[in-house]
Amino acid sequence: MVDIVSPETRSRMMAGIRGKHTKPELLVRRALFAAGFRFRLHRKDLPGAPDIVLPKWKVAIFVHGCFWHQHPNCKLAKVPASRPEFWMKKLAGNIERDRRASAELNASGWRVLTIWECATRDRALVADLPSVLTSWIQGSQPIGEIALALPG
Repeated sequence: MVDIVSPETRSRMMAGIRGKHTKPELLVRRALFAAGFRFRLHRKDLPGAPDIVLPKWKVAIFVHGCFWHQHPNCKLAKVPASRPEFWMKKLAGNIERDRRASAELNASGWRVLTIWECATRDRALVADLPSVLTSWIQGSQPIGEIALALPG
């Protein structure tokens, strides 16, 4: 399949995608604040530089884009038709880096929660997010995930 835009345009479009302060991340931060939690952002001294860190609870939260981190069984996680070899290699690297960061955080006593982009697109789930987050943060699970998994 051929891309519908020129390589230069596609490059410019991809370069414009942010890695920090994304809409899903802002939704999660608002929900945490509404639930009374205070947090730090993008702690580079921790493995994987988690998007949100709650030091008091020793919780690291990653807000992952379904495409960039290849959320399993999610329609937002399709590999592009153009240059599939490049994309599969790049996205597999992201997945491995995520796995390594989670394992390192866990090994050093941190609990890790991953919130997928698709979950932030569901109005009902977003409305319940403060209580869902509170429940997980105050619980004891070492690793957690909040997802909607939109079937592809």
